[in-house]
Amino acid sequence: MSQPASLSLDQAPPILVPLRFFLSAPLFSIAAALLLLWQGPDMLLSRWHPALLGATHMLTLGFLGLIMMGAIMQMLPVVAGTPVRHPLWAAGFIHTLGTAGIILLCSGLIMGSQTALRIALPLLGISLLAFATLIIFTLRLAQAQNMTARAMRLAALILAATAILGLALLSNHAYSWWLETRETFTNLHLSWGLLGWVGILVVGVAFQVVPMFQLTPAYPGFMTRWLAPALFLLLLALSLSTGVPALRLPLGIAVASGMALFAITTLRLQNQRKRKMPDVTMSFWRGGMFSLLLAIALWLTGQVFSLGENGKYELLLGLLMIVGFAMSLVNGMLYKIVPFLVWFHLQSRRKPGDPVAPNVRQILPEIRTRRQMWLHFAAFAALVAAVLQPTVFFYPAALLFGASGLWLWLNMASAWLTYHRTNALIQKAHTSAA
Repeated sequence: MSQPASLSLDQAPPILVPLRFFLSAPLFSIAAALLLLWQGPDMLLSRWHPALLGATHMLTLGFLGLIMMGAIMQMLPVVAGTPVRHPLWAAGFIHTLGTAGIILLCSGLIMGSQTALRIALPLLGISLLAFATLIIFTLRLAQAQNMTARAMRLAALILAATAILGLALLSNHAYSWWLETRETFTNLHLSWGLLGWVGILVVGVAFQVVPMFQLTPAYPGFMTRWLAPALFLLLLALSLSTGVPALRLPLGIAVASGMALFAITTLRLQNQRKRKMPDVTMSFWRGGMFSLLLAIALWLTGQVFSLGENGKYELLLGLLMIVGFAMSLVNGMLYKIVPFLVWFHLQSRRKPGDPVAPNVRQILPEIRTRRQMWLHFAAFAALVAAVLQPTVFFYPAALLFGASGLWLWLNMASAWLTYHRTNALIQKAHTSAA
């Protein structure tokens, strides 16, 4: 495994490159909570409810998508030793088009506006496919062909496939011109998005950041070499087996087994960590791994019993994968990435005698991040309860979820303000010295 010492920190992009994504993303989770409060429990009656489709894309594209794009643009030069050319321009272009496209997409789905969907189509298409192309071509020049770089390349290919499927569904929704049955395409879109783009990217990033940030032993060599490619090939085979029902269950079980192996190994490594002090990021990841295992158990149960006839089964699967697994992991990683970036960029600007840069614990005190973590998990539990008993838990769940998103945004904004205040003091010191 590549060790943290191999990280090329001197090639890190300007701090605004990832921070513009990280500051925008929590606003979409807040918007999703407000949508829940506006629409009420009726939006849980069907997976095809317009408000539920809008809320889902607020979380998958708006929250998860923006954070993952920002994190990759930060990690490419750091982990793979390959800087993105013109990073500020590239990040601004992708972020602006992508954010506008997500807003129009969600608005169009919720309000039934074909005009909004038709405008969203090219914006999202250009943004997502440009990002995937940027990652693939940048990684071709990578100096370090480690497991994280390879997983990023596979994840970018899957993002392109997921985007194309989504754009096909969106074009049909906007123009109503060719697709008679949407369920097969939608399930394929979800599988590639959650298991491929999110799942494989999380696997590849975990091989680098879990040992580095959580001070655990390294993942087993066979896993770092083969798990991401194996998941990619299994998902490809699963997609091609649409017309062969006998193959779908074995392939699905194989994908689930690979993800379960990753989750169990991560939990085992966390129990072997060198420093036993509480760590918010580790707790987020631990909760995410348990949610992933619960999602796998629920899916396997659904293959034995007819849970699919109940719409609650699909909603619970989605909550476990999106909120419990994916959102927990990226939320936790923000609390490592953002304070470190603020400290690193301030430290790189300092000269002898300049004001001291705050350390990472001062930039985001653990008491604030831990309280937001408990609020996130309380919101997740309440959302699960709301699916089972919507009349009792729906509105408390929406309020908790909105409060968690707001607290996360305030934490991100606080770190950004700390950077600006300290940077202003450093620049003032340089002006005085001159």
